[in-house]
Amino acid sequence: MADFGFNEHHQNEIINYMRFARSKRLLRVKTIDSCFEELKDSRLVEETFTVDEVREMLDGLQMVVRGEVEMELINTAHTNVLLLRQLFSQAEKFYLRLQSDVSELENRELLEQVAEFEKTDFTSANKMNQETSKPKLAPLNEGGVSELLNKEIARLQEENDKLKSRLRTLESQAMSALDEKTKAERALKDLQRTQGEQQEIGSLEDTVAALKEGYERSLSANAASQKDLQENLVTAKHELLRVQEQLALAEKELEKKFQQTAAYRNMKEILTKKNEQIKEIRKRLQKYEPDD
Repeated sequence: MADFGFNEHHQNEIINYMRFARSKRLLRVKTIDSCFEELKDSRLVEETFTVDEVREMLDGLQMVVRGEVEMELINTAHTNVLLLRQLFSQAEKFYLRLQSDVSELENRELLEQVAEFEKTDFTSANKMNQETSKPKLAPLNEGGVSELLNKEIARLQEENDKLKSRLRTLESQAMSALDEKTKAERALKDLQRTQGEQQEIGSLEDTVAALKEGYERSLSANAASQKDLQENLVTAKHELLRVQEQLALAEKELEKKFQQTAAYRNMKEILTKKNEQIKEIRKRLQKYEPDD
């Protein structure tokens, strides 16, 4: 008895397929035989034929036989594809990947085993299969295979959970980076606004210096212009007070937004110096204010 290394169920499946293939083969052989019989009945009615007539008959018979054989080979190939489709569909349900070695299809030793199986065991197996109904290809239910499949499914599930966790971490990091970027942009805008206010303070200092110089010239040149100069000085003082209030508000905002940055400390030192400069200017201005 030929041994293919299969269990009884799979052995019966092979027998069923061989029965199907043999029935198709016998049907095609009968068709080819009928082609020859038809030629004999329709053309071989005379005792002698010319060479051209024999050649014509053989060419016609060749075309018919060739068409029948080609059709059978094509149909056999397509039938094998459908059989493989059934096997692969069942395997994919259990996350299996089947592989085939096409070179084994031309293994003479294995082909001889199949021929021996067909000669010896096929007849007896046919009798046994006729008593039972044809079963469908059953899924793999062996304990070892099921355990391996469960382990593989569990591993894939664990890997999927890890990927989901990693994705959530990356999303959180991306959101944090976006928040930091937004805060940095706001801090940059506040810094630019503060620098603009510093430039305004410098301009006011220049204005005060110019007013002081003009005031000194007015005192020596014309006492009547002292009143106008005093009014300008008062206006300048009011402007300085307003700027100081804005500067104080800016310092509070900067303390909130830059309290953890080096820029905050640097800005605070700059503002401190500016305040000292303003105090110095005020002291200088007080020297020129008239006594009440």
